Formats: sequence, C-alpha cells, structure tokens
Amino acid sequence: MIQVTDIAYVRYQAPDLDRMEAFLLDFGLQRAARTEQALYMRGNGTAHHVHITEQGPAATLGFGLRAASRADLGRLAARVGAAVEDSPEPGGGQRVRFTDPSGFVVDVIHGQAEVQALPVRASIGANPIDQRRRHGEVIRLQPAPSKVMRMGHVALLCKDFSATLAFYQEVLGFKVSDSYWAGAPENVIAAFMHCGLGDQWTDHHTLALITSPDGVSRFDHSAFEVLDLDDLMQGNAWLKQRDYPHAWGVGRHIQGSQIFDYWRDPFGHKVEHWTDGDLVNDSTPPQSAPLTNNELSQWGPELQPTFFA
Repeated sequence: MIQVTDIAYVRYQAPDLDRMEAFLLDFGLQRAARTEQALYMRGNGTAHHVHITEQGPAATLGFGLRAASRADLGRLAARVGAAVEDSPEPGGGQRVRFTDPSGFVVDVIHGQAEVQALPVRASIGANPIDQRRRHGEVIRLQPAPSKVMRMGHVALLCKDFSATLAFYQEVLGFKVSDSYWAGAPENVIAAFMHCGLGDQWTDHHTLALITSPDGVSRFDHSAFEVLDLDDLMQGNAWLKQRDYPHAWGVGRHIQGSQIFDYWRDPFGHKVEHWTDGDLVNDSTPPQSAPLTNNELSQWGPELQPTFFA
C-alpha cells in the first residue's frame, strides 16, 4: 500500500478544444499550457494544472493522484505491473500509469512542477449573530467568474464497484468516510473516500465511487473548490448570464457538507463548484445511510432526474 496525498487533475476528451477552453475560463480556470492535441487548465493555486482535455470524441478518461514520495511510485509500479516513467506532459515529474478495475486511466504522480499562485481577494468575513468579525467594512463585488483554487474530487460511476473500492483501499490507501446502501445495509453501492493520511486533516472525499446504473464506467462529475460562498454565487450568476446549462444548486450536501453548484460543460460533462466542506482524518468514524434523493442535500432546489443523465 502507498500513500496518496491528494487528487491532481481530471482528464477529459472533447472534439473542440476552443469551446472547452472558453467554458473553463468562464468556470474560473486559466490556461496552463496547450498543444495541438491537449488543453491544460490551472486553478489559482500552485498546482501546474487541474483539468486536462484531449482532442477526440467527448468522453471521460481518468485522473491523476499525488503520491507522498518517489519511493511510493516504485512500490506502486511493482504492485500494478507498470513502470515509473518521466511524465511527458507539461509540469513534468514522474508517474505510474495504469488502468483501475473499472477502466479509468490513473496517473499517480510525484515531483510535478508547481507554479506561482495567482492573486485573489481575501475570503470575506461574515457577521453571524454570535461572531461579529467584519467591522466598518462593506462588501461590494463585481460580476466575475468564480476563482477556482484547487481540484477537490472526482465522482466515478464504476462498472465494478466492489473491485474498484477494494483496489483504492488496498493499493492506494484510501479510507471510507461515508457510504450509501440500497435495500439493505450490507448492499453498499457508493463510498466517499478520503486520502489515508493518519491524523492529518483532509477533505471528506477525494474520490467518490458509485455503482454505475447501466454498467458503463464514466465520471458522474468533477469538483473544484472556490474561494468562498460569495465567490461561488458570483460564478453562478456569471455562468447563468452566459447561458451555460445549470445542473443543480445552489445547496448544501449531507455527506461532506459542501455548499455546491453543478454545471455542464459544452459536451455534457458535469462539473461542480464547492466551498465549506468537511475535513476528516483516519480517526473520524465512517457513517452509512440509505441512498435516496433526499439524502443528497440538506437544503437547495429539488433534484431533477436530468441531473443523473
């Protein structure tokens, strides 16, 4: 088993890189690099890129994870029967590339170059009744895209849920934070998984694994953390003004507690802005609940069947 510290990026395929770039700029990303065959987009943090689009028919291909050390790459390579190779993509570093039990292409990387963080405003201090923090300061925001700070997680619809869950636990050290069941508690059909970092606090989920309803593996969505609630709402207004398809939100999830807002890119892929999520560590007790539409949000608009299309 190795230690994964975070997700690095998601990898898509699309027939028109110009259209994808235009959407992602409005979504709150910035171009990191572009070739004839691929587009690399970054957030406002230090990661070289968080979103990759390869030229081709619309599809979801896979994602990258960050290994804690170069030694972890060597151990992983031996476990999965792959090689440690120099990454040929912008940002460099080394990687181990393999296909997981549900068919997703996974890069586990180490040593990728970091970039200078882009300037953003400070998060806005709120004035709740019991914690007055903003004194003599007003809030005046201008229309603008959200400021995506980092890659947060990817939710995978898996053709082989049980094998995929076991793989990420036993090979990559992920831990279950929460799970959903259908029919009976022993019939687990979805799991929210955090990086196994011991006592260190980390996102409630870096991977969400879900049983594919039609036996086809694909992303349900990928999710990007924005600056704060006002930033999420700025992005909501910006994208609505440009007539991009809105999938669901704004609301607050139950598992993970994130405030969420879901959109679709020009090729139908679902992407999420989120803020204010839970942090867990390996001592946080996992919970399990029955999967219903009412179990997906604490508040927000009614979930429509088209969300799952």
